[in-house]
Amino acid sequence: MGLPGSGDRRNNRNVGVARYVRATRTPRAHAREKVQKKRQQHLQGGIPFEKSKGQHILKNPMLVDTIVQKAGVQPTDVVLEIGPGTGNLTRKLLDAAKSVVAVELDPRMVLELNRRFHATPHASRLKVIQGDVLKCDLPYFDICVANIPYQISSPLTFKLLSHRPVFRCAVIMFQREFAMRLVANPGDNLYCRLSVNVQLLARVSHLLKVGRNNFRPPPKVDSSVVRIEPRRPLPPVNFKEWDGLVRLCFNRKNKTLGSIFKQKSVLALLEKNYKTLQSLQLSQNLHVDEDKMASDDVAVLADMVEDLSMEINDGRDEEDMEMEEGDLVGGGGEGSSFKEKIMGILQQGDFAEKRASKLTQVDFLYLLSLFNKAGIHFS
Repeated sequence: MGLPGSGDRRNNRNVGVARYVRATRTPRAHAREKVQKKRQQHLQGGIPFEKSKGQHILKNPMLVDTIVQKAGVQPTDVVLEIGPGTGNLTRKLLDAAKSVVAVELDPRMVLELNRRFHATPHASRLKVIQGDVLKCDLPYFDICVANIPYQISSPLTFKLLSHRPVFRCAVIMFQREFAMRLVANPGDNLYCRLSVNVQLLARVSHLLKVGRNNFRPPPKVDSSVVRIEPRRPLPPVNFKEWDGLVRLCFNRKNKTLGSIFKQKSVLALLEKNYKTLQSLQLSQNLHVDEDKMASDDVAVLADMVEDLSMEINDGRDEEDMEMEEGDLVGGGGEGSSFKEKIMGILQQGDFAEKRASKLTQVDFLYLLSLFNKAGIHFS
């Protein structure tokens, strides 16, 4: 046993040596140590995460449990997991579900998943698909749970909504701003085409906000978990027509519809469609049978989402050229009568002074029906 105080002297000596070593390190050694430390923070199971691929792994076990609980997974469910990473969420899903189908793009993560669950009771109930979820055919599933790369948010949302047979619900981690656009209501600042199109096809609800520090490595923005429940049946609407109308209205979502439909370009386009359909007598073929809604119809919206995810209306209203008599395709009085026809439709439904930013899905469906009944089409 040492003399009294010898332990304190030894500890002080060790602290002094450590301080000396830190003080005498070269700047290069210090920088190398910082890089190694940062790299270690981005590792799990020996795999470096790549932010450029949107790889942000959930590290909070309580949050993982909450997501599984919110998804309402039943023992008979087949769960589709997109972006399983190293399997933290996968393990909890396997505990609750009948089976899990995990779609992962990164071959390193696929190897880690197989290694982690090999020779465990879960192995026979886990199927791992290596590939791009946007390009591969998805199998049958009851519930989708996903922590996805945020850059695929729009196309993935619509791919899921076009999947058949229809699933029960999807619980997905999105970038917070994108999530708030999904759930935005008429009159909200973030209400946009994305809101209208998704809510036409599904009931969407915000479940919880997730801070960036719950991930490794942490992303630059906060996230939110959203629940998406496909509507059954889908509304009887031609989706090309629907998106044509909604796109037009949200081009200037804070202008009145009367002002939008007086623009030269809008009236010229609608009159051209009107004359073409009249000459081909195709109007009767645009009727949609509610019992024959196909996934291809919904997929139409997926082809139109390039600019949906982050639409921004900065409030600036550029001067619009309104149609004058003689400016339309037919010229003269014919052009003027077509403009009056359009204005009459808007006034019939009391839409002339309304704005897209305040309209519900029911409003848009009614407006589209008024136009179509008058032989006006948007595709």
